[in-house]
Amino acid sequence: MDKEKLAEAAEAIRSASKIAMACHVGPDGDALGSMLAMAVAAGDAGKEVWASFGTPFELPDIYRYLPLDRLVPPDRVPSDPELFIAFDTGSPDRLGELGSVAKGAGTVVVVDHHVTNEGFGDIALVEPHVSSTAEITLALLRRIGWPITPTVATALLTGIVTDTGRFQYSNTRPPTLHAAAQLVAAGARPEQIGQHMFEEAPFGYLAVVSKVTGRAVLEADRRFVWSVLHPEDIEGAGVTRGDVDGLIDLIRLPVESDVAALVKVVDEATVRVSLRSRGRVDVGAIAAAMGGGGHHNASGFTFAGTPEDAVAAVRERLPHG
Repeated sequence: MDKEKLAEAAEAIRSASKIAMACHVGPDGDALGSMLAMAVAAGDAGKEVWASFGTPFELPDIYRYLPLDRLVPPDRVPSDPELFIAFDTGSPDRLGELGSVAKGAGTVVVVDHHVTNEGFGDIALVEPHVSSTAEITLALLRRIGWPITPTVATALLTGIVTDTGRFQYSNTRPPTLHAAAQLVAAGARPEQIGQHMFEEAPFGYLAVVSKVTGRAVLEADRRFVWSVLHPEDIEGAGVTRGDVDGLIDLIRLPVESDVAALVKVVDEATVRVSLRSRGRVDVGAIAAAMGGGGHHNASGFTFAGTPEDAVAAVRERLPHG
């Protein structure tokens, strides 16, 4: 980890009295856990804190064990904060309307681990070789000198567990496991994280699974599997988009595939595509070519067009045979 950048970011945070922070829109466990850990620690240290993310400002119920009371709607974040921290965000546009807040801030600190992040902001603590933004945030909190309370530890462990696929992905390195051990020693509760993140869903989720997996397509010559999620699938089941974020992990199961895509229809002109790879194909590069970003094995992008056009754009970038 870049010790000079770590020290610079730590000093900026330590010396600020008013801190706004945000993670990317539609936050996952790593983005949300990292931001909430910093929000709790900063608040406990006497800082005035605003933690938020861009609209839609909603979260699935699985995150209810995290300190969500530290969140404020994006319209309550001051437009010109002394310090702004962006978590798990590869570019300002991923902040939604809070991107304008970052532009008006006195200092912008970026804490991220995406290889596609070119280091926007004044202090860019970007570490692509690290498992998660949460692992970087832990190092940052230790450098600042703020306590790792059980609440902070659980939020950070949520980020590490989710971004490593429960320590199954190749980004799980010895320092990752050491960080996780430190967090458990500090009071993080792995059983709480496991139950909420991986072992519960609304009953309507089963109906959505049935529809999406039922329309899945396997293109054996490309070792490519894909499916489409329509808005009416969600509306008819009485669940939210956040409740079905994990569907890509079902689509990627077929052993005959190297790459999986879940195309989520936003409206008649826009879709969002989640990509997963078993390792042979760099889906991060595919997403970057489409204006998105992510990692070698997990990425995504927004596409102007139909689901079929989005699938075709991915297909043409895959190896044949």
